[in-house]
Amino acid sequence: MNLSDKTLTILKNFAGINNSILVKQGTQLRTISVAKNILAEAQIDEEFPREFGIYDLNQFLNGLSLHQDPEMDFSPESYLNIREGKRRVKYFYADPAVIISPPEKEITLPSEDVHFQLDSIALEKLLKAAAVYQLPDLAAVGDAGVVKLVVRDKKNDTSNEFAVVVGETDKKFSFNFKVENIKIIPGAYDVVVSQKLLSKFTNTSCDLKYYIALEPDSTFG
Repeated sequence: MNLSDKTLTILKNFAGINNSILVKQGTQLRTISVAKNILAEAQIDEEFPREFGIYDLNQFLNGLSLHQDPEMDFSPESYLNIREGKRRVKYFYADPAVIISPPEKEITLPSEDVHFQLDSIALEKLLKAAAVYQLPDLAAVGDAGVVKLVVRDKKNDTSNEFAVVVGETDKKFSFNFKVENIKIIPGAYDVVVSQKLLSKFTNTSCDLKYYIALEPDSTFG
């Protein structure tokens, strides 16, 4: 079995959310942050034949990068065989008990109060502006008939701001996120936000979803 570039990209992204992962048998990858405020799930092309745990996902991926086209053999019970040419790696699985993994049941939003489209350029510019101006907060703000995404420092009244209009609304709200929690693969997303402090970002070009918690000071109505 080989891992595609798409699957490796997803795993690298998931390592930024939680550096440990419990991979389930099948074609879905799921992870949750240690603080349990970000959950991500993706459907992949490969099918894993067994459940296994990786304690240090970045190390595992860096190990794979030592090879051009490694072949993975999952037949041993306690470790993974990685082979290419004359090279061999025996990579031992982690105990699932030491890995913080998502709940088994599917996540559903408690309500769907605001919906907007976030294109890849807007996402890139928002995150870049947050880095340039060192702004820790992202807000989805509904006011004066529009939805805009704003990066700012909400604790500083004279903070720089960068904003992008992403839709229209007849509601008033301020849904607040930490920029550091927007750990999503670059791309376009369909975004739904619940006033119950949870959001869902669905990638529009592949089967990839993120559930990201809002900050408690968010307001709606």
